[in-house]
Amino acid sequence: MSNQILTVSALNRQLKAALEQQWSRVWLSGEISNFASPGSGHWYFTLKDERSQLRCAMFRGRNSRVGFRPENGMQVLVRANVTLYEPRGDMQLLIDSMQPAGDGLLKQQFEQLKMQLAGEGLFASGAKQAIPSHIERLGVITSPTGAAIHDVLSVLQRRNPSLEVIIYPTLVQGREATPAICRAIEIANQRDEVDCLLLTRGGGSLEDLWCFNEEAVARAIFDSYLPIVSAVGHEVDVTIADFVADLRAPTPSAAAEQLSGDNSHQRREIANLQGRLQSALSQQLHQQQARLNLLESRLQASHPKRQLQTLSQRLDEAELKLNYQMEKQLGSASQQLQQLAMRLQGVHPSRQIESGQQQLNSLNGRLLQGMKQLQQSKHQQLASQAQALNAISPLAVLGRGYSILQNQQGVALTSAEQVALGDELTARLHQGQLTVTVTHQSND
Repeated sequence: MSNQILTVSALNRQLKAALEQQWSRVWLSGEISNFASPGSGHWYFTLKDERSQLRCAMFRGRNSRVGFRPENGMQVLVRANVTLYEPRGDMQLLIDSMQPAGDGLLKQQFEQLKMQLAGEGLFASGAKQAIPSHIERLGVITSPTGAAIHDVLSVLQRRNPSLEVIIYPTLVQGREATPAICRAIEIANQRDEVDCLLLTRGGGSLEDLWCFNEEAVARAIFDSYLPIVSAVGHEVDVTIADFVADLRAPTPSAAAEQLSGDNSHQRREIANLQGRLQSALSQQLHQQQARLNLLESRLQASHPKRQLQTLSQRLDEAELKLNYQMEKQLGSASQQLQQLAMRLQGVHPSRQIESGQQQLNSLNGRLLQGMKQLQQSKHQQLASQAQALNAISPLAVLGRGYSILQNQQGVALTSAEQVALGDELTARLHQGQLTVTVTHQSND
């Protein structure tokens, strides 16, 4: 056990390198969930099945080639590189290809089996048998009621009526077709009654032709003692059986043309060499493609673009986190603002003015009430004093029959000595006044 002490970053780098070297390219199928597409244009989502899930990233340069918009719950088939997102230490998939599940899954299974069998040498040109130059008896493995057998028999009848044909009937579509085809090849080898076998059927969809892409059929063709020519579907259809067979013909009719024996020895030899060349080229292309994929995965692991992708992903995560924090802070600030607004309303000048106005109105009412009461009290005091004053007023004395004498200067007389005989005086009565002349004077 090593005593080296690693940092977390160093360990993550080593784990990332190990994952990318071991799992440079894988195919997976699953359901999309937690799909997110930030402003950078990259895609982030989780690929899951009923038991497990993996984080995935598909960068803008890759997802621009996807012909549909992924949605949560969608079943897809992806091709990806397994890596480690160093900042979090999370294993994730870097997706470089995506397609809806269905035919895409079949194509992926086709490519996986093709790579496996090629690696085992089932497609090697050295393992292929030569097709006999002169065939006297031909075995045909196909459906006895399909269109392919009629095409084959029609061509053989036209080109070489003497060629004997033995049909080994089998299913050529559906789940039961795979063991049926294997059994037909086995029976033909056990009987050993023909010079060559033709494995054929008419065209159809990838799913219709799938039994010819099964590993069991491929191994049965490879183990066959008798040479086998594969002619499955139309010219554009390619199956695993075509790669394993000793010769591939583009159509059932073309296979019958090649096997009819009507051509010259040179043409048959050319056809045989053409088939071997095609198989060799296919194998060579496959090997070069595998080598190219390995070099590409190594290049991607050390390419600066990968570092930029990692930094871009970290930037996207920071953007999402920033948006979350901003929304959280805005919500908190909004709540505080509401609380402050409520408190402000409680101490707002309008509230104080309103309260002061109420107090002023109350004091004004009390002042008016006090002034009214004071006025009434003063009025009563004034009336009382007026009554007392009136009691001692000269007018009141006059009212009782008395009068006031005044000389010409208006001075009230209080003594007889203040006048002389013949003076004119004014006598002021309660009502009106009189002018009198002094005719008698007495000091008594």
